[in-house]
Parts: sequence; structure tokens; C-alpha cells
Amino acid sequence: MSDKNIQDRAAGAIMGAFIGDALGVGPHWYYDLAEQQRDYGNWISGYTDPRPERYHSQLKAGQLSQAGFILKLTIQSLFEQEEYDAEDFCRRMDEELLPLLDGTPVNGPGGYTSQSIRETWRRRVQQKLPWSQTGGHADTTEAAERTLAIAVRYACQPDKLAQAVTDNTVLTQSDEMVVAMTVAYAAVLGQLIQGHPLDADLSGKLMELVKSGQLPFHAITSDNLQPPPVGAEPPRAGRFSSPDALLTPSYMARAAADPDIRIEPAWKVSIVYGMPCAIYHLLPAIYYLSARFHNDFESAVLHAINGGGQNLSRAMLTGALVGAQTGLSGIPPRFLDGLEDAATLRQLAETLASKVSEK
Repeated sequence: MSDKNIQDRAAGAIMGAFIGDALGVGPHWYYDLAEQQRDYGNWISGYTDPRPERYHSQLKAGQLSQAGFILKLTIQSLFEQEEYDAEDFCRRMDEELLPLLDGTPVNGPGGYTSQSIRETWRRRVQQKLPWSQTGGHADTTEAAERTLAIAVRYACQPDKLAQAVTDNTVLTQSDEMVVAMTVAYAAVLGQLIQGHPLDADLSGKLMELVKSGQLPFHAITSDNLQPPPVGAEPPRAGRFSSPDALLTPSYMARAAADPDIRIEPAWKVSIVYGMPCAIYHLLPAIYYLSARFHNDFESAVLHAINGGGQNLSRAMLTGALVGAQTGLSGIPPRFLDGLEDAATLRQLAETLASKVSEK
């Protein structure tokens, strides 16, 4: 695959994430879908203003939440350092984000600060702990929402991708399961940027990377999940205890392709897999939408939004995966036109994308 195509997909992943984030600031966290439809109609088709007294109420349609703010910060660090530099990233967090927070939820850039960032603020600012001790136990996709930029940078280098995403994730999230699922999402994104489809075979490709030592997951079974030979050592003993986070994407892709399994309308995937914020609710829905609408960016992100609950994160991470499949060239212009400061964000995305093929 040509570098030009890789870079188009890499830029698509970044812009898809920014678009998904901005789509979510209006209808974020409606767990009563009847209430969401009362406020926004039966189908949300674009950027919307948040309602007064709800999340992000000081923002306007097309602006970014705090997740988008941190993603932008991460990209700027990767761009200026030309690689993932933990010291530079932490300095930016110390100087550009943490001083804007006070430890409460409804505060900071975007008007809302997630649990894991609040815990990081308490440990870093109040307790003055080193960055090696700032990770908390939130079970969310917060780290995945910024480390997707790292996954883009190292899309062609799975070993570096896994190490850098792990190192960055543990700054705010210490739960080993959450770290494993975050790294798995990043690995999937890297494969899509390379040009591999999100299909029933993708997990097998990821498992080959496990067995070759490029992804840090444990593997005990032989090919196709068959039992290992009696007395044999595990094919791969990695940092993460189970490879299951790498198997989920292909199960979701099979479900999306199976004519006997239909979720209609597709936004009800949020009800099937769960509307809350936990990563184990969100990722199955994200993989399902990203496989089902692999060549239809608009349908993917809008079904992610219309499902309610933690729809901002669902749309942000779906936007990255589908943007990586359609490329920036496949994202409808209206989503770029309505995004605040889109020219700057696009320049950041394209600059980072230009580094993808570099070793």
C-alpha cells in the first residue's frame, strides 16, 4: 500500500476522532433516550449546541470537549518531538491542562473533567506525586481517546505502538484490564491505517503479532484457538494476561456481517452492549459500528451519537476507526465545515500522518 494511502487513512483517523468528539458535546450522556429525542429530535444529524444545565453547556456546536483538547495536546507533542516523548507529554499536561482544573467534574476545558483526569489532578497537584504514581482505577476509554494519536504515529510499528500506548495509558489509568483493552484498540487502529479490513480475519493477524513478540499479550492456545500440545510451553507469555481484547474486534465484525444478526436501527447497539462509560461496554459497540459502516463515515458516527449514554466517547473512537478505513478523503465535507478551527486540526492531522511511514 502506498504511503499516500496510509497517510490519508492516518489523517482520517485523527479528523474522525475530532469530529466524533465534537458531535457528542450537545447530546452527551442522555441515558433516557426519550429525553434525548425530545431535546434533539428522532435523529441527530450533525453538530448541536448543548442544552442549558447539561454537560458542556458553555460550548457551542462544533467545538471540542476536554477529550478533544487532550487529543490535540497529544498530537502537538508527537509532532514537535517527532515521536512519543513521555517527558514532553507530561510537561504539557502540567502546564497546559492541570492548571485549568480544580478537581471537580463540571470544570476545565470543555466544561467537564473525567474521573481519571480528576484523579490524576489530585495525585499530581494536591499530593504532588510523580507521574509514575498518578494512574487511577477508572474503567473508561479516557486514555484510548488520546493514545489513538500515538497509535496513528506508530501504525506501522506494532511493537513501538504497544509500548508507547501502554506507557501513556498508565499515567492516568492503572487497571491492567483497561490498559490491555486500550492497547488492543490502538493495535486495531494501527492495522486499519495499514490497510487491513476490520473483518473476521483481523484478530488472527493481531494474534500473529502476539506470537512474534510485537504485541505484549499472553497466548496459550495454538492456531485458531485450538488446544496447545500436551507439555508445550505457551506460545507467548506477554505482559497482559489474556489476548481476548484482541479477539473482540473480529467477533463484532462477524456479528455485523452475519445476515442472521441484525441490530436495527444500528444505534441500538448501545442498548445491546450497554450505554455506560466503561470500556467493556463501549468497545464492542465501537467495533460493531466500525465494521458495519466501514465505508460510510456519516452512518457510523451518527449511529454512535444517536445511541445515547456515553455517546461522545463512542463517536470519537468510532470516528477514528472508520476514518482510518475511509481516509480523510472519504469524510463528508460537511463534518469538516462545521468543526471549529477545522483548518488547524486538519493541519495537525496531516502533519502527524506524514510521519506514519517513518521508522
